[in-house]
Order: sequence, then structure tokens, then C-alpha cells
Amino acid sequence: MSDWTWQFEGYAAERESLREALCTLGNGYFATRGAMPECAADGTHYPGTYAAGCYNRLASEVAGRRVENEDMVNLPNWLPLRYRVADGPEPGPWLTPAHEFLTDHALTLDLRGGTLERRSRYEDDGGRRLAVRQVRLVHMGDPHVAALRTEFTAENWAGTLEVEAELDGSVTNTGVARYRQLSSRHLEHIETGEAADERVWLCARTTTSDIRIGLAARTTAPEEAVVQHRERRVAQRFRLTLLPGATVVVDKTVALHTSRDPAISDPLHAAVDRVGRAPGFGELLTSHRAAWQQQWRRAELEVPDEAGRILRLHLFHVLQTLSPHTADLDVGVPARGLHGEAYRGHIFWDELFVLPYLNLHFPEVSRALLTYRHRRLERARFSARDVGRSGAMYPWQSGSDGREETQQLHLNPRSGRWLPDHSRLQHHVGSAIAYNVWRYWEASGDDEFLHTKGAEMLLEIARFWADSAAYDDAIDRYRIRGVMGPDEYHDAYPGSKRPGLDDNAYTNVTAAWVLMRALELMESLPEPRRRELEERIGLHHSELALWEDVSRRLYVPFHDGVISQFHGYGELAELNWDELRHKYGDIRRLDRILEAEGDSINRYKASKQADVLMLGYLFPPGELRGLLRRLGHVLDDETWWRTVDYYLHRTSHGSTLSVLVHGWVLARVRRSEAWEFCQEALEADIADVHGGTTAEGIHLGAMAGTLDLVQRGLTGLDTRGGVLRLDPVPLPELSEYDFTLRFHGHWGVRLRMTPGNLHVAVPESGTAPIDILLPDRSVSIEPGRVARLPLPPPD
Repeated sequence: MSDWTWQFEGYAAERESLREALCTLGNGYFATRGAMPECAADGTHYPGTYAAGCYNRLASEVAGRRVENEDMVNLPNWLPLRYRVADGPEPGPWLTPAHEFLTDHALTLDLRGGTLERRSRYEDDGGRRLAVRQVRLVHMGDPHVAALRTEFTAENWAGTLEVEAELDGSVTNTGVARYRQLSSRHLEHIETGEAADERVWLCARTTTSDIRIGLAARTTAPEEAVVQHRERRVAQRFRLTLLPGATVVVDKTVALHTSRDPAISDPLHAAVDRVGRAPGFGELLTSHRAAWQQQWRRAELEVPDEAGRILRLHLFHVLQTLSPHTADLDVGVPARGLHGEAYRGHIFWDELFVLPYLNLHFPEVSRALLTYRHRRLERARFSARDVGRSGAMYPWQSGSDGREETQQLHLNPRSGRWLPDHSRLQHHVGSAIAYNVWRYWEASGDDEFLHTKGAEMLLEIARFWADSAAYDDAIDRYRIRGVMGPDEYHDAYPGSKRPGLDDNAYTNVTAAWVLMRALELMESLPEPRRRELEERIGLHHSELALWEDVSRRLYVPFHDGVISQFHGYGELAELNWDELRHKYGDIRRLDRILEAEGDSINRYKASKQADVLMLGYLFPPGELRGLLRRLGHVLDDETWWRTVDYYLHRTSHGSTLSVLVHGWVLARVRRSEAWEFCQEALEADIADVHGGTTAEGIHLGAMAGTLDLVQRGLTGLDTRGGVLRLDPVPLPELSEYDFTLRFHGHWGVRLRMTPGNLHVAVPESGTAPIDILLPDRSVSIEPGRVARLPLPPPD
């Protein structure tokens, strides 16, 4: 097994959903889970094909209440292809890996070429052996095309094999067990038909969003097909003659279009036309691999050993969800990629962990993802106005139109109870959007975006925070009340009927940062553009004075010499962590455990994931110290280390993002435990650390975050001021690595870390030299030059 392949041997039904998620293939426009074509619709392994940004809303009855859920739609399934021996008066059983005739089974995911290969062997009661090899691709060059080649070899017999290739419109959104009480059928008006040259088609539309979907297939085989139209399906059936040792090939090529696509008149006509013009499988495979090579060149990453192999898998899935094709779409960053139905495909704050990586490789994709947020700025303004605030209040969960999609009830599977969900109070998502706008500009130098769409978002988010901050005479500080922080466990004070908490430190510090950056932006804008902005959003000079005041006097709570997660956190009770671990083993979801016991996590000093420590993830040490100093606090190393220790021992890591952030923060403060957390972050999906969640969709934020851990976390890479600032930290378990990046017009800049040295290679170009700032000196490297920069010894 090479560094570029992942192999899965044997068949076990309980493992297949996990493999389906990890073996998803996509191209940024759509993706298909690694379900087996023979049994993709048998109820055991759910089929999943998802197009970026395709949502639909349904109403359901849950716990006696009417609720609405907007889901990323499971599109018609293009995969089904089944087969059986058809000698004799009655055909044999349809052969699937779950059948007793299976003797060998193996999956190979080829990252370099973007293909999934599966080999199976069957032997029936008569000793007849049939070998089946399948190769699947979702084309990275043509985002509307996918293909499946199936090779059948009768190893020791001759006879007839019946093969059926199908398009299936009967799919539902049932891939997540806890959602199955909700309405799940999103497709209606399903029609099927035939076209010339061995083509069949299926069209449908979503029930409420009225997205029209066209899917067409061309299946080629040595014999002609008989077409069968069934309810919500269309099939092509072949009878193939097999000879001993000879291989017969069946190629299925499909094209997918939706009414959201530009430059088409009708999605069905576009799909039928495209599949008819598509070349054969061999040519498709060649061009697909070439497109993947271009992707890999722009995102080169070399890390030794198993860590490097896992990172390459993470990069593969990031690029399948957010490829250069994404730059042409109106889509955000789905928390679980295009790999499953968890979180219903909604957009949270995960872009906070994704865009910093993309900024330095695919800035055009970052810009498109930020433009998704800008298109929904008006809705965010409406949301702010609805709660009596000015500015823009972005939703915690977003989908098609930017309204708040967060559920009002959630199920605790441990107790079986439906409980109120207040996570929509995580208004810090607005700060994440502002942060991404600013960091994108720093990495790309894209003044045009910052001065237009970026400025509008940043200023409106700043306006929301200034209006949310209420002055408190008693402490001579501004306070932001009634929110939730990233922790997500705590949604109210113990015994309180009012949801929300006061003065979450992460929320307040990032709000102060947003206000500070908004003021800085207004100072630097060209005067004509500043005047346009002021007129466009009705910004008054008096507001800027308030922003200045709030940005310096927002309340940041402390207790016991550490930053408090929120006001009153220090007064909560302590948990007996050892007793809980002994009793329950896995305590990542303490909130569910305690609720099932009749208790509440709100009573205790316990965090689901990094909250205060997120500040150390977002901001380099100098910037964080400056922020706290502006707010009237001295954050020296001792206080920060004490804060890190305090929350390290009170966090259950109920999110894949938590171990990533802790690994990052511990590495930056040079703690030996860092690698333990980094390793768990690397293994979160391949080992399904959170017990079944990966099968519902990979954790895209955590995957991209591990890539950024190498890119920025370990190197201390920071792009402020148009300079590459680097402050590498030694991590004995990962002391050598290299990667390329794109920075301010320079393509393919290579950074290589070796013990005690940083190597920088700047490709030839007509651009200006790159300025690099190290802790002890600065250097300027001309295009076409390579520099070895000795690093100061670690403290």
C-alpha cells in the first residue's frame, strides 16, 4: 500500500457505512458516497449523491410540535448496477458482497488519481467463480460527469450473466438515524425516458425549493440493452455471454445538471446532451487524472510516515468538497462535506478552520465562499433587525437563503428525550466571518474584495456587536449578554429559565477584534470608497466613536488568575472526572450523559470543546496580547499557560475540532502533550473516534484544520502586513515537512522545515521579492532564489 492509496479488505456490514464516507468521490460540484452499486438501494447501505448548495425544506411533526428542516438533498442515485448468473430456467440470486457466495472483497481508494476500485470474487454452489472489478470516478475536470467501469471475468465456466444498470429516483434522506422521524422525501415529479445512442434519463424536482434535476446515463456493453421503466426508476438490462478466462466490460457514464447551473436552458436537456458527447471511459479516466494532478501541484504537502498519509487523505476530501469548481458556485462550507447527511448539509462556522488553508492555495475558492456570505448579508441584516439590533446577525446554521436553520429541538439518543436547542445564540459566527474576510485579504492582497464586499460584511458585523454591547455603570464596562460560546454545553445559568450566558470571553474578545479591524479599515479606505460605504449602509461618524469605545472597554471576565469562559463560570461546581470516566468510559458527550441522569451540564465547570482556548488558535501570541492590552488586561505567558492548563483539565472533547485546537495551542506553548492531541485530530475520521459520526459524513473543519496545523500552527506562519512571518515551534514527532503555498501573486512558494533550519524556494516570476520575518531577523528572497534560514534554538 503506497502513501497515495487506502485499502479496505473484506466485507463487514457494520463497517460499510464508515467506508462509504471515507471512499466518497467528488469534484466540488457534486459527490457520491462509496456505496456499492449492487446494494446501494437495498436498505442496508444508503446511497448518497449530493450537489453543492442544493437544499429543500420540509415540515415534520416532532414531540407534538411542527418543525421545519432544510436538508441538503440526496439526489437521484446513479450508481446501481447489479448482476446475476442467468443460466438455466431460473436466474440465480443477485450477487452482492453480503451474499454467501462472496469469497474475496477489497476496496482501493487512489488519492493521486481520484478513483475508487473494488474487486470481488464469488463462487456458487456449483463451484463457478466470477471475478468482478469496478473502477469509479467523479470527474475533476468536467464537474457534471461521473463514470463506472465494471469488468466481469468467468474464471472457470461459460454461460450467461444478466446485468442491470439503473437510475434511481426513489432515494430519501434517511442516512442519519436520529433524523428519521423527520420528513425525508425531497423529490417529486419524477419522470424517466430514453434517448438515442444507449442513453436513458431521469428528471425530478425538489418539493419546495423547486430545483429541477436532470440525470442521464449511457451504458455500453457487448450486447444491446432492454430498457425497463419502473416507478421512480429506469433500468437498462443486458444479457452477456461469458467465456472461461475472458473479460467482458460494461461502462456506465452519467451526467448531472440542476436548474442552479449557469449557461443552460434546461437541466435534463443539458444532461442528455453532455452524456452523449462524453468520451469513452479510458479517455475520461486520463483527463480526470490530469485534472487531479493540477490540484495536487497547487496543494503539495510532504509529511513523513503515517501522519503524512492521513494528511493526504484529509487534503483529498477537502479538495473534493471545495475545488476550483466551487469558485463558480453559490455555496458555503458544509460541516460534513458532501459526504453525508449529518447536520443536514448546513453551513456553521467550520469555514473558520477551512479558509485559512485555502487562502494560501486556492484563494479564488476562499473568495467564492466569502461571497456566499455576502449574498446573504441582507438576510443577516433582517435577522438583526428582527431582534432589535442594527448591523448584521449571521445565523449559526445557514442553508440556501441565509435564514437561521438551527433546530429548536434536538434529540438526546441516550435518554430518548427531545430537548430545547438554544445553539442559535452562538452569534460569534459573525466574528468568524469577519475574521475570514480579514485573513483572506492578508493572504491574497485582494484589496478590491476587502474594499467592497468584505468591507460591507465587516462593518455590518461590527455594527451588530456595538449595538449588542450594553454599558454597565457598576463595572464601567460594556457587556454582551444572552449568548452561547463555542463550548456549546452551557446554554443557560443553573436553574435559569432564560437561555444564554453573559460575557462569553471568546465572544467579547473577538467582537473587540472585529470593531478594531473595522475602524482600521475605515482609516485605510480610499476617501471616495469610504464615502460610498457610509452612504450605502448609512454609517454615521458617531458610530465610529462608539466602536472605538466598545473595542477598548468590553468586559473580559477572569477568576482564579485565568480567563473565565463566561461571567460566573468560576462559581460553577466541579465534576468528578475520574468517577465519570470509570462509570461511562467515553464521556465526550457529557451533556447527554448528565441529562439522562436527570442532571444538567449547566451546573458544572466542563466544556464540550475549546472555548477560551480558541483565542490561542485564532491569534498569534503578540496579537492576542495586544488585544487584551487594548481591553485593559495584561496577558503574560504565565497567565496564558495557567489558562491553558485550567481548561485542558475541564474539557471532554465532544467535538473533533476540540483536539485540533488543543493540539495547536499546546504546540505553540511548546508542551509535550501536543502530539497526543494532534494524533487524535488526525485519526478522528479514519478511526471514527466519535463512535459512528464519520459514517454520517466526514468532519471537514477538522480535516482542513490538521492541514493548517502543519501549514500555520507548527510554522507560526502569519501573513499580516504583506509579509510572511514565521516562528516555527519544534514538535519532535513531526520535525520535517514541506509544502507549497500561494502568496500575493507568488505561485508555488515552497517551505521546507528540517531540524534547526527553514528552507524557502521562490519560483521565478515578475513579481516583487517575498519579505520573510523571523523572530530574530528579516530577509528578502528574490523570485528564482532558494534560501536556507537557520532558526534560533528553542527556549
